[in-house]
Amino acid sequence: MKLHPPLRIAAPSLFGLLCLATGGALADAASLIVVEDRGGVSAWPYYQSLNLRPRQDQPLAPSLSAPHPSQQRFSETDMLPVRSGRLSPGEEPRRVIQASGLRPMFLVGDDDHSRQWLRERAAILGELKAVGLVVNVASADALATLRGLVPDLTLSPVSGDDLAERLGLHHCPVLVTATGIEQ
Repeated sequence: MKLHPPLRIAAPSLFGLLCLATGGALADAASLIVVEDRGGVSAWPYYQSLNLRPRQDQPLAPSLSAPHPSQQRFSETDMLPVRSGRLSPGEEPRRVIQASGLRPMFLVGDDDHSRQWLRERAAILGELKAVGLVVNVASADALATLRGLVPDLTLSPVSGDDLAERLGLHHCPVLVTATGIEQ
């Protein structure tokens, strides 16, 4: 390929400048400064498993050890009591939602209104294969009593505050399906 005469003279100079600029950038790469660190988990254990040889100009990194999981067994009783400050017994207006793929679930508490609601709707909840979240319950005995009302349904103690906030709920008991919220 023929270069225009002025480019023929400038090409070697431009090539030299390019090499100098690239070499300088590569030299600076070894002395990078962390501008922002959002925390998180160190990736060092993953690199350790690769058994990489350290560079000659860098000291060895300190060895890290992962914390050992507790050998103590936890049970459902350890999650009790459950208190959901955003949900109380009462009437919740029926409304339509669009949450395709959402598995039917119901929220109940350990109160007379929820117990009556469970008795009346046990068959419907079973047909829907709805999962029950007990959002206000004080003890394992109270949870067992609720489970005794609907032995074929799953009832799990869990705080309902986040769900209540996301769905705009204030009261329970309530049934939540992919298409609506109702009592």
